[in-house]
Amino acid sequence: MTETEIRRISYSELKNFTECSYRHKLIYIDKLPYFSGNEYTAFGTAIHAVCEEVIPDNSKNAMEIFELNFLNELIKLKEDGHELNKNMVSDMRQQARPICEQVIPAVKNHFGEFEVVSVEEQLLEPMSDIESYGKKFKGFIDMVIKTPDDKYHIIDWKTCSWGWTRDKKSDAMTTYQLTYYKNYFSKKHNIDPKNIETYFALLKRTAKKENVEMVRVTSGPKKTTNALKVLQNAVINIERGNYIKNRLSCKYCKFHNTENCT
Repeated sequence: MTETEIRRISYSELKNFTECSYRHKLIYIDKLPYFSGNEYTAFGTAIHAVCEEVIPDNSKNAMEIFELNFLNELIKLKEDGHELNKNMVSDMRQQARPICEQVIPAVKNHFGEFEVVSVEEQLLEPMSDIESYGKKFKGFIDMVIKTPDDKYHIIDWKTCSWGWTRDKKSDAMTTYQLTYYKNYFSKKHNIDPKNIETYFALLKRTAKKENVEMVRVTSGPKKTTNALKVLQNAVINIERGNYIKNRLSCKYCKFHNTENCT
């Protein structure tokens, strides 16, 4: 069985389902186009490339990596017919500099001595802890590092404007992403969850200072159980074809007031 034939669910798909199960149907079942790139996604992709390359190898030039990847992403956008906002693109090139300068010191200041275990590590793990109907959990962990105390640290890079509010940092569905990553990374490598810590690394474009912020997310047994209940509920309803429109999620939905969703 090829990877494309494997029954699976990712965190992004799960989040989409919890926001509006009918939109999930249109995207994942009916295969209607929905996601499209823009200047923000181009910036995020380029900054991710910086983190993935310079942290394992500090000798690399972060700004050169950003410029190359940002340019490639902008070219793809233009080829797809996207009209670039030149002022925004110019601003983003300047906004990338403090992030590029601060990312290595920020990680070193937070963790001290460490080794990089993996970059863009794929998870495709059986969900044996829930009723999964044969589905596997799919994800990509941006980076895993290990400190001398034998602790593993999962890091997910998040580009944003000035940062996250306290509510965003503690939002259950937001933090469940790292709960799932921790759970299935633990199972994949047979590592005690107590030896795994998880972090969002906020990479802030417009912040006046501290453009890289490490936000720790804790996931004990109770939170993991709650997260798995959400995952199981989604899997069961997807399997049964239960798709209900959530009118509270219409505001920013591209399907709203179209022939696909009226």
